[in-house]
This record gives sequence, structure tokens and C-alpha cells, in this order.
Amino acid sequence: MEGLNREAMDRARKKWDRVAKPLGSLGVLEDICVQLAGIYGSEEFSLDKKCVAVFCADNGVVCEGVTQCSSEVTAAVARNLAAGKTSVCRMAEVAGAAVLPVDAGMNTEVEGLLSIKARRGSENIACGPAMTQEEFDSVFSAAEKLVLRLKEEGIDLIVTGEMGIGNTTTAAAVICALLGESPADITGRGSGLTDEGLRRKTEVVMRALKTNRPPKNDAAEVIRRVGGFDIAAMAGVFSGGAKYRVPIVIDGVISAAAALAASKINPACLDFMIASHVSAEPAAEKVLAALGKYAPIRAGMRLGEGTGGASLLPLLDMTLSVYNSAATFDTSSIEPYEHLS
Repeated sequence: MEGLNREAMDRARKKWDRVAKPLGSLGVLEDICVQLAGIYGSEEFSLDKKCVAVFCADNGVVCEGVTQCSSEVTAAVARNLAAGKTSVCRMAEVAGAAVLPVDAGMNTEVEGLLSIKARRGSENIACGPAMTQEEFDSVFSAAEKLVLRLKEEGIDLIVTGEMGIGNTTTAAAVICALLGESPADITGRGSGLTDEGLRRKTEVVMRALKTNRPPKNDAAEVIRRVGGFDIAAMAGVFSGGAKYRVPIVIDGVISAAAALAASKINPACLDFMIASHVSAEPAAEKVLAALGKYAPIRAGMRLGEGTGGASLLPLLDMTLSVYNSAATFDTSSIEPYEHLS
């Protein structure tokens, strides 16, 4: 499996150096543009067709009282996704991106979703493994293949989104297992918990890790034991990004947990991941640091659905407009800047 095309990246950097502005002055946005050139194998590329894939799944751990609302909300939001009425749908429309809602393991059948699920909902991780090996393999593989399907449909870039009540709990467990961190340092308030609710949620994450003993050196097994079907699916998408050379945008902490796991399963995935924002969850910065990624958006977002990833898309479009159409030193009377270090 080939990584980034370094020659295309070098050409992209030289193209940036010709733009009539201070060198590197668009910061990480220029870096992402160069990375995209490496993914596409050419310094000339476009992001005409973008998609936010939102993976919906229910988590058995909800029965432990770790959330503010019940699992029925997963289905309710999924219906609104199918109807184009959720937050990410409105944001993606402005950004010129399609939204694809996917049933990765919901308790309820919702019309209008693409289904890749192996079964309805995961088990309660506080009591045992989230899923079987066969179920993990099925969802992971289906998500990988979905990347190929979207590429064949002309999609240039995919944002990973999720919807699943209880999935900040499973994400915290996955992150703790992979990074060796304490649940007290990783577990956050999710969609909103009191101090008592956060204490209970942290204890549940601790119990899940003690009960399942996920092996740090086997990320697929970590997801199988303490993750969820949405995390399994997004890990498959990141793997598919490397396999089929499609850039995949990391959304918030749940998407980042899946990215972290995917990077352990196949380190080549890292070249094809793009960070979008640092969520308000306490683990977000640590996971991005472990991935070696810098997110350009730091707005304290914690909505989910892929909204942080969708927020990056207009920034990328603006960056490409400068990259492709701004005045250059060759066509203006401005003296070129020089690299001084």
C-alpha cells in the first residue's frame, strides 16, 4: 500500500511559494493542501464532491445511566438525518457536501439509511464485550467498501460523522485502552452531564476496562471489547481511505477514537487522515497529539454528527481558491519572499 506521493507534495509546496503572499502564511491550511496533493498524486486537484458519512449505532452501555437521554434519541436523530433536517445536514448544504446517513448498528430500523449493520445495537461494555469478532469484521469491512463505492461515485473527500447515544462512553473506553490513560482524565460530559453523572460515567468506563481487559496492542480487539458499531465503522472508513486513496476527515472525539484505532490497525491510514477541530471533550487534544495531527478549528464544539468536519470544508474551499487563483509573484509587481530558515 503506497503512502503519500512526495513528488506531488513538493510541487504543491513550490506552487504555494509562488503565490503573492508571505510564505506559509495560511498555516496548517497550506499543509492540508500539500497533503491532499500527496494523496491525489498531483499538485492539481479539486474538491468538487464531498460527503459527510454519518454512522448511526446504539450502545448497550446506555442502560448504566451514562447519558442524559435514552437510546430512542438515536433513531429520532437518524430520521432527521434522512430528512435532511439535522445540524450537519444544514451545515453540509452550505459547504456544498452531501450527507450519507448509515445504519451501522441501530436498535431501530429507520427508512432512508444505508444499512451495513451486523446486528441491532452493541452489548453493555460494563458487563462484557461490545460485539463478536464476526460482527466487528462485518461492519469494518462494509465501511471499507463504502469508501470505494463513494470514490467510484466521484466523491473526492469524506468526513466521518456519528450519531449514537452513549458513544462518548465507548470512545472514552477505547481511548483509555489504546493510550493507557486513566478514565478520570479521558471521560467527559458528552452531551451534558452533572458532576454526579460524570462520576458515574467514569466509573462505568473503569468497570468496562476491568471487565474486558482490552489489549493495548490489538486495536481491533479493543473496539470489539469496549467500543461500538459506529466506532468500528469509522475505523473501517479510515482504513478504506488508505486502501483506496481517499482523504478522510476526522470529526470530534468519537471519530478521533476510531482514527486512533485505525492507525494502530494500519499505520498507513495516518497519511490519509485530516483533522478538523478539537472538540470540548477532555480526550480530544490527547488523541490528536497521539495521531500527530493539528486541527485548524478550535471552537469548543461538541455536537457530533460530523459538524466539526463539515465546518472545515469551506475553509478548504477558500484555501484552494487562493492556491489555484490568487496572484503570483510572476504575475504581480511584488518581490518574492525567500525562505530564511
